[in-house]
Amino acid sequence: MASRLVPKVNSKWGGSPCKEKHVVLLSPVGKIEISGCERGVHEIKLPKMSVLPSGRAETSAACEVCPGAEEPPEPLRQCTAWLRAYFCEPASTGSLPVPAFHHPLLQRDSFTRKVLWTLLEDVKFGEAVSYKQLAELAGNSRAARAVGGAMRSNPIPIIIPCHRVIRSSGDSGRYGGGQPLKEWLLSHEKLQKEKLSAPAAPGLGTRPQSAQQSSGKR
Repeated sequence: MASRLVPKVNSKWGGSPCKEKHVVLLSPVGKIEISGCERGVHEIKLPKMSVLPSGRAETSAACEVCPGAEEPPEPLRQCTAWLRAYFCEPASTGSLPVPAFHHPLLQRDSFTRKVLWTLLEDVKFGEAVSYKQLAELAGNSRAARAVGGAMRSNPIPIIIPCHRVIRSSGDSGRYGGGQPLKEWLLSHEKLQKEKLSAPAAPGLGTRPQSAQQSSGKR
């Protein structure tokens, strides 16, 4: 699918003209649609499915941006670069810039915004937290239900990793892209973190990597 240029003059994007462009990323879990403008990413839309094409959460070279007639703005280029790294070279995501966001939910002051930013900043690759734990991190231990609402409202999934928020029982819980996709993402991160934590094979002239931090917040 080619990128599209759509005039966007709507107060929900901050009250000023906003020309929205669209990019499609072909990922190991299907087509991911990204929209945004020069100011930042508006939304990431995940494929919703009941069964994933493969049960194995392996990295894949099949992660490409569909060519478009026009060059996407910088935030969309950064977004696609980050997502490609997430799927194909997870170790490199920490060195890549997180794209700017231009969505009203992430601009106005609210508990939802605080929860989403807390999740982005505090819950790292390969980690998982419960709704209650995230509520505590965001400063209100009694707001687990509100955290659930914030996860459902998240316009930037994967980058703002709502898939890392699970039930206290350990069950993965619901997800906008479907529970199989959530479980695939969690499995993908667990597998890649284990690979990064594993010592190098002896005799190859490389030093063992240090163990990574604990994979969950308690």
